[in-house]
Amino acid sequence: MPTTPNVGRRAARVIVDEFIRHPGPKTGLITGAGPGHPVLAAAVDALLPDDKLTIIVDPAERADHETYLSQQGAWVTDRVTLVTSAADAAPADVTMIAEPIQDEAAEFTKAAVTMRELTNPGGVLTIAAPLWADATEEITSLVAENGTGSDLVLLNKPPLRIHRLRFQEAPTELADRVAPTYRPSSVPLTSRMNIDSNGLAAGAALLGLAGLTKKARPKSKLWMVPAAAAIPAAAFFRDPQRVTDDDPGAIVGSGDGKVLSVERINDDRFGQNTEWLRIAVFLSILDVHVNRSPVSGRVIDVFRESGGYAPAMNESAEHNVACYTVLDTTHGPVAVAQRTGLIARRIINRTQPKAMLAKGERFGLIRFGSRTDVYLPADAADALVAPGERVVGGETVIARWRE
Repeated sequence: MPTTPNVGRRAARVIVDEFIRHPGPKTGLITGAGPGHPVLAAAVDALLPDDKLTIIVDPAERADHETYLSQQGAWVTDRVTLVTSAADAAPADVTMIAEPIQDEAAEFTKAAVTMRELTNPGGVLTIAAPLWADATEEITSLVAENGTGSDLVLLNKPPLRIHRLRFQEAPTELADRVAPTYRPSSVPLTSRMNIDSNGLAAGAALLGLAGLTKKARPKSKLWMVPAAAAIPAAAFFRDPQRVTDDDPGAIVGSGDGKVLSVERINDDRFGQNTEWLRIAVFLSILDVHVNRSPVSGRVIDVFRESGGYAPAMNESAEHNVACYTVLDTTHGPVAVAQRTGLIARRIINRTQPKAMLAKGERFGLIRFGSRTDVYLPADAADALVAPGERVVGGETVIARWRE
């Protein structure tokens, strides 16, 4: 029997993320949050001097809200407005539904349509649903058409899928100003090292297999094989914190590894009659495999192509299975190719069209040895790396926009 959905601090952080990462001045709108609700608390903490936040409250709770906000001080009360109905609220840049939608797809759709009217053109609506409600065709269709990304928050009771919907495109220039998206899939281990949730799953699966093997054959040492593999498997998915160059002219690497080639090519998949500067980087099995955006931009396309599984360091790897993320930037189109290798068999891409990617932002990963190619307009950028050099994803400046 499904339990009533609740929102913990981690899920609240994801729901409010679009409001947090927007540099302002901006407007926010929250519905479904009682006094002290984690979503409301996170949004109040994110307020900047020129921001405005509106809260749709139950009339019976208005006095409690006023008390809660007054406790935060005049700085907050000057920037927060309470209304008792959606009709009294003005459209906002970021609209947040604080409580997860229950298990009826019609309720999810109704809430999305209602709050769409209260979301500015190019703005974002954040809406959550429990996993048991998330797989319906109606929700899947709505998210596929308007979603810019969805995050699974397992550390919540119950686990939630949180969707970001953008019904109209936002200006590309906004990408130059937003902060990277908060990714719950990147789990902190220390102040400088995270691990992707895939690593936790891989380590847990191997330890589980070791336990089952030990139970099935208690006198055998075979259980030690999966147990010994658990740490290396998890370590493969390490996700270190990176400091990205904030120089607007700098273009950073999308992945860790060795530069395979720097060349000018023609490729009509990302734009007609455009010559590209392509920088290809080989990621060995020992490298960090989390991929980061080399530039800030608005995602205009994400597509996959079938192909082979040639060794990623070979020239023929250009025709391997790949996923392409195409960005519109203030300097022109940019594309990133995530390519499989001899061992790699799965590409994870966590972004969608209409999403905004900040420079250096995590957007996916490739399991095991692979290759990452960055395509830049050849007449607008100059390469700063050469074949054989090592680069660090999100940090090494691999090219620079021309003035």
